[in-house]
Amino acid sequence: MRLLCLVLFLSASSALAACPVVPKPIVSLDFVSRYDANDPTRSTIDNEADKAARLALAALEEFVRDLSQQTDQSITAQDAQAAACVVNALATWARADALSALGSETVQLTIGSRLAALALVAAQVIPVANTRDAKVIRAWLTRRMNEQMTYWETAPKGSASGNLRAWAALAGAATSLITGDTVTRGWAAWSLSYVACTAQPDGSLPQEMRRAHLALHYQIHALGPMVVAAALLERQGVSVLNQCGRALDRIVDYTLTDVQNGGVASAKHAGAAQSLRGGLAGLKDFQVAWGEAWLTLRFNPRLKAELKKRRPLRYSKLGGNQTRIWNQR
Repeated sequence: MRLLCLVLFLSASSALAACPVVPKPIVSLDFVSRYDANDPTRSTIDNEADKAARLALAALEEFVRDLSQQTDQSITAQDAQAAACVVNALATWARADALSALGSETVQLTIGSRLAALALVAAQVIPVANTRDAKVIRAWLTRRMNEQMTYWETAPKGSASGNLRAWAALAGAATSLITGDTVTRGWAAWSLSYVACTAQPDGSLPQEMRRAHLALHYQIHALGPMVVAAALLERQGVSVLNQCGRALDRIVDYTLTDVQNGGVASAKHAGAAQSLRGGLAGLKDFQVAWGEAWLTLRFNPRLKAELKKRRPLRYSKLGGNQTRIWNQR
């Protein structure tokens, strides 16, 4: 028996030794808003602040991208050892209590998309890797989400109903997928509904329509996490689709129509011509990757035709290859 345990230990150690080097966990993160503080629409970039924010986030963004790529490769190849490498990387950050010291309100507001990405990666590799590290990862993500749930109850009024709250909702939906925690799941559903229910009758999101020439851009940025969170919650037996007169349907329809029309409706709401051009075909793949999840919820031939030309569609902050994750063909 001791010999068998030793063999298993050495096999596991050998497999992990072949894993990519895990970057140093980021415990503290601090930067301020990249937008000009004198611009109430938050659509004018402060170049110095933007440069500082990008620098502060660079290592975290690279970690998220790399884990997403490794996850896609391991799942596609059905490679349990490669999946174990991803679990090992997550566990290394978990044991260091990564992202536990957030030094500014801007970081608190924006960390949700990164937590969502990490939780979505974990949800994919933990069932495949079959390692004991899952427990420490679940505990770590639970701590981060508990902090987010507390923070958002006192977040600035505008942000509390915009795209950043939607990303936090996605982080909650993804975390509850691997922890089974009903409080986190309920909070995710409530937060998603809170944002969706702000939608105007035409489906525009007021908080995003305040963003001048970036209004439609941010409408799309909010839609991604909203749709994927809704699809994840459906998988967990919680539906938000009928909230506020099927608000999410209106939001999706408005976005697709206005993109196709060159942002005419958003320009009227925002009082500025929109930065997006070229219709659906003009959007980047990551901007329409959420569509794969939406097609599991609603039949939409126009969207399906556009996505079919682009597959596979990937977006690291939504967990990687959306075509694979949502089993689209």
